[in-house]
Amino acid sequence: MEEVSEKEKRIRSITRLYYSNPKVQEALLFFAKDREVVPRYFESFGKRPDTLQYNSDIMGLVNKGATSFHASEEIWNDPLAINSDMTQKELTECRKSWDLLIDIDSPFLDYSKIAALLLVDELENFGITSYGVKFSGSKGLHIIVPSSAFPSEFIGLKTKDMFPEWPRAIVEFLMQKIKPKFSLKLKEQGINFDAVKERMNLSKEDLVSIQCPNCNNSVNKTNFVEFACEKCNNPYSRPDFKVTKKKLKCMDESCSGFLEVKRINEDYLFCNNCKTKLSLNQNIIPISRNKIQESKESRNSLIANEFKEDIKTEDIAPLDLVLVAPRHLFRMPYSLHEKTSLSSVVLDKEEILSFTPSNANPLKIIIKHFYKQAKENEAQYLLETSLNWKSTNQPKEEKRRISEEYVADYTGVTEEMYPQSIKKLLKGLQEGRKRGLFVLLTFLRCLNYPDDYVSQKIHDWNKLNDPPLKEGYIKSQLDWHSKQKKKILPPNYSNDSFYKDLKIIDKVPDAKNPLVEVSRKLRKSNLNQ
Repeated sequence: MEEVSEKEKRIRSITRLYYSNPKVQEALLFFAKDREVVPRYFESFGKRPDTLQYNSDIMGLVNKGATSFHASEEIWNDPLAINSDMTQKELTECRKSWDLLIDIDSPFLDYSKIAALLLVDELENFGITSYGVKFSGSKGLHIIVPSSAFPSEFIGLKTKDMFPEWPRAIVEFLMQKIKPKFSLKLKEQGINFDAVKERMNLSKEDLVSIQCPNCNNSVNKTNFVEFACEKCNNPYSRPDFKVTKKKLKCMDESCSGFLEVKRINEDYLFCNNCKTKLSLNQNIIPISRNKIQESKESRNSLIANEFKEDIKTEDIAPLDLVLVAPRHLFRMPYSLHEKTSLSSVVLDKEEILSFTPSNANPLKIIIKHFYKQAKENEAQYLLETSLNWKSTNQPKEEKRRISEEYVADYTGVTEEMYPQSIKKLLKGLQEGRKRGLFVLLTFLRCLNYPDDYVSQKIHDWNKLNDPPLKEGYIKSQLDWHSKQKKKILPPNYSNDSFYKDLKIIDKVPDAKNPLVEVSRKLRKSNLNQ
């Protein structure tokens, strides 16, 4: 018989007593209305779809071994009518509305509290007072803005149909909005970089970025290449350029010459969003083709002196966009947490900074409302501002393609050609298994393997996970991806939420994406044959 862990013993010792509390039952049932609700049995989740309707439903599941309850941020016409075989269109038709759910997920509760307080301040700045805040049960906090705060229609679109695009835009906007204040608060408090390294595997260098003074986006360290035409000597300069044997044509259309590289400055900062530039050694003046560009370069050079170092607050206390996804679940208010045996208690704004885990003792909690009725269109201004920001101020979203190095024909690929990140992922995970599944599933499907091979490979991988993902979840993901007309590319290496967080890379490879590495090895193999 398998030995029961101390964590499991601790939570099972209080589940029946805790969930038999009528006030806890009332809080769970109130929040469960029209939501998909799934019980968790310490390590594994119950069947889907499911919901809670009566007090007896709660105790029936607890008596079967349920330790916590998780609900959808989407609100359904009939939660029991949805299933994993539905298309996105069918799910949209079944969706009644959605709540804005912000998941602040940091390994450090103090950082989560600072972020939460800044976020609720920002919500209030937009005239929103009907928000709710709760402790996740471990190190994070959840903030909710009810669906009733949003207009039923906006810019000619039904709000219920715009999930997850609109809530994602709002979460991204809010994180960008609080970032300067959050960074300042962390600096004032002081960051224990050794603790961050231990818990998050992020070094000080990983957490310090250089911010653009124009748009406040992170800038990239890159090169700046100066050219001159071999015939007319016309100068040209270009940032972030990969020098190859292939020569560029002269920018003067009347000239048939080619550009020759005159100088490369490797220590260069460049903002992809607003094109502001800075040479770190301060002695290179960008060469321009004409007076107009020269004037623009001069302005940017002056502004570039103001580039400043900042903390990557989104890495220390990220807002989880994985949660803003179809049928994704989160821990319900006043549900227990398996790892800590603490209750997911609701907090008033003035309690956030002083909150400690001891305040979430399940036998001493005071029940408060997490989900409030909002005033009509209370969050419309926030929605409008977020969508405008998304379309105009945010850097253009990374297109879901790889660059000229990406090839669609992967005939002849072998597992030896897989990048180290994928090979390490294939050994199984303990944390981040759902994100790992997304990476592996998109990677294998993009290599054009048959569905039955992909399915077998995923199931073999899942057996190595500790613990494995539930079979129903694996099946739903395989089915959903197989129904997509276009293959979804795996995330780029620059997306820290995947490869770095999963600890399957030590440093970002020189390729943008795992598929690029495979393409290079495949080309090399074909040339050698």
